[in-house]
Amino acid sequence: MAVTTIGGNVSGASVFSVSITPVSVAAATTVDQSFVVPGVRVGDFVIAGSPTITTGIATGRSRVTAANTVAITFVNVTAGALVPPVGAYMFSP
Repeated sequence: MAVTTIGGNVSGASVFSVSITPVSVAAATTVDQSFVVPGVRVGDFVIAGSPTITTGIATGRSRVTAANTVAITFVNVTAGALVPPVGAYMFSP
């Protein structure tokens, strides 16, 4: 896990890079999948960024569901099952 602190118009923010492996999302559905993200705490505001773009799959909201756990909502707008991108997702709590 890489951690970077940035400044600017905020007092500070961290960016975590965590490798995750989402599973297949059924056709025309929305599903939450949970992943271990060390360092996040309940109450943190989290934004997740996917490593690549997969046509037909959108990365929706993300939220901390427990200490060190983030749930990401994946949306499949196609008529067939798709797997969201596997790899290093960026998390900004």
